[in-house]
Amino acid sequence: MKVEAFDFELPEELIAQTPLPARADSRLLIIDKNTKALTDTTFTAIVDELMPGDCLVLNDTKVLPARLFGAKKDTGGAVEVLLLKQEAEDVWETLVKPAKRVKVGTVLTFGEGRLQATCTAVLAHGGRMFSFSYDGVFYEILDELGTMPLPPYIRERLDEADRYQTVYAKHRGSAAAPTAGLHFTETLLKQVAEKGVSIAYVTLHVGLGTFRPVSAETIEAHDMHAEYYEVSQETANVLKETHTNGGRIIAVGTTSARTLETVYRDHGGFVACAGWTDIFIYPGYTYQAIDGLLTNFHLPKSTLVMLVSALVGREALLSAYKHAIDERYRFFSFGDAMFIRP
Repeated sequence: MKVEAFDFELPEELIAQTPLPARADSRLLIIDKNTKALTDTTFTAIVDELMPGDCLVLNDTKVLPARLFGAKKDTGGAVEVLLLKQEAEDVWETLVKPAKRVKVGTVLTFGEGRLQATCTAVLAHGGRMFSFSYDGVFYEILDELGTMPLPPYIRERLDEADRYQTVYAKHRGSAAAPTAGLHFTETLLKQVAEKGVSIAYVTLHVGLGTFRPVSAETIEAHDMHAEYYEVSQETANVLKETHTNGGRIIAVGTTSARTLETVYRDHGGFVACAGWTDIFIYPGYTYQAIDGLLTNFHLPKSTLVMLVSALVGREALLSAYKHAIDERYRFFSFGDAMFIRP
């Protein structure tokens, strides 16, 4: 299957650069999975779309302030480091700019020496491994010195760092936010629960591979990135009960969908587990774990567009995206939302 089949023209001015003043003020495009009918509404209508006995599944990962600005200890040259993945207690895989100045043995300092990092390896993809040294608690220092690693298509400054976190963010580890969840407020989640809808949480730490373009000509040739996930026993029990009672499982975001589909594929049902997933979902895939999906509008030719196409159909999704463009919906991380209604 050709990657070009998932391309579309998106006017640059529709790429949302900043969040709306209120989280739940975004728009919502509903597409019926069966009839392909479209409905334009506002995000708060998601409460009306859910039914008693349904289960809403949220990804409670927390974005690290993973972008650090420092200097080479020997020359004072400016260096930017982006933390990608923790390999050991104080050892991280990173991306560095400018990378050519950082070799094995290079020492970087941040915050006037409060944090130091020594390069221990140069990686095949151009990244660097660093061993960090500091006094105190690493994450507390990171909260003070680091900044949010916003996606490359966002060029505006983010005034409030919390707006790139969901209100239910709990477990540190992501390099990017699970953006479909950014629309929810505590009030809205309370309304969902009061309706008799179960709310369950999974954890998937989003990597920057999410934004990596598909460079292969065919989908089958694409090398999918891996991300760490966890599903608790409590969540597994809620999901099993929902299935047994005939309720619908609604994933909030592609990260929740990937987690649930991985668990169901690997274990034949919902179980408590943890591991790494590189599941690649595209048309031809049969969903087993989820019935509906709440998601944002994604980049052309991205693996996320392919994942959503597998649920609703490629032509139907591209038609819905054309409608969203014509109606001036806001796209990507700080943009509006789409609900694939079961």
